[in-house]
Amino acid sequence: MKRLHMHVAVDDLNQSIQFYSTLFAAEPSVLKGDYAKWMLDDPRMNFAISQRGAAVGLNHIGIQVEHAEELADMHTRLKTLNATVLEETEAACCYAQSDKYWVTDPSGLAWETFHTLDTIPVFGKEVSETKDACCAPLAAAPAAEKSLSSCCVPKAGSGCC
Repeated sequence: MKRLHMHVAVDDLNQSIQFYSTLFAAEPSVLKGDYAKWMLDDPRMNFAISQRGAAVGLNHIGIQVEHAEELADMHTRLKTLNATVLEETEAACCYAQSDKYWVTDPSGLAWETFHTLDTIPVFGKEVSETKDACCAPLAAAPAAEKSLSSCCVPKAGSGCC
């Protein structure tokens, strides 16, 4: 079964946690000093917020799958699009290790499809030290480019961009 994923960059994590906890009538399932995540069943969504230096607002949207076979099916769908697909295996990002595929929609919005493999104690490998907020293709990329920003090419040996 699939779950919608939204990641929003916020300027005040504590105020945002209070707001979304009230909105969702639930406390975060993951809470870190720079990140919070709600795994909701109604609506079925993985909603995350972070304060890592990215522009405030929608960072990316995605679809989280429960099984590797579902991710393979999503990859097949993505390959039929007229878009560049970025593959990341065992990516360490957002306190999780995941296999994922990224595409950018015609308006430049980053979409992530992913299968979470495990949790990790840090936001990401290199990302955790630098507070680099560049884990998703640039949402502002011109639609005509239909390509991923060089910002999103995984850093050597990190598994995460």
